[in-house]
Amino acid sequence: MRFLFPFFSLVISSHFLFGSVASATPKQTLSRTSLSIGKYQLDVQLASDEAAREEGLMKRKTLGANEGMLFIFPFPQRVAFWMKDTSLPLSIAYLNSSGRIVEMHDLEPFNEHSVLSSSPSIVYALETPRGWFAQHQVLPGDVIAGLPNFAAAK
Repeated sequence: MRFLFPFFSLVISSHFLFGSVASATPKQTLSRTSLSIGKYQLDVQLASDEAAREEGLMKRKTLGANEGMLFIFPFPQRVAFWMKDTSLPLSIAYLNSSGRIVEMHDLEPFNEHSVLSSSPSIVYALETPRGWFAQHQVLPGDVIAGLPNFAAAK
């Protein structure tokens, strides 16, 4: 999946996941954390620097049922993701600085059309296996607990 800075005309590829997720050629080991969404837990890899946000979940072959990737941005902004070189069907939630879900989208494998956030105040993007949010009755307005500080993102 790719993350796009639409206002700066930078195109950055993004896909996520962690340890138990196999990558065709894993380029780096990312930190992990556990997030709480209501009574549910989601284990995520952290994409908190530019290189990790660029790679994201690209070329990954598997993703566990309760795994995902959390993209952390250094400041509130409008973000966009696409699925270039990503074969996994995913769902994405865009979150503000307080961890509140602003909007959610389903993403199609290999789709190169970007999914732009409607809000300019996005600090986190959370990718999960497609349907995870619906299966766990997670909706816009819900708050995710356990998020790392976005100011530490590079």
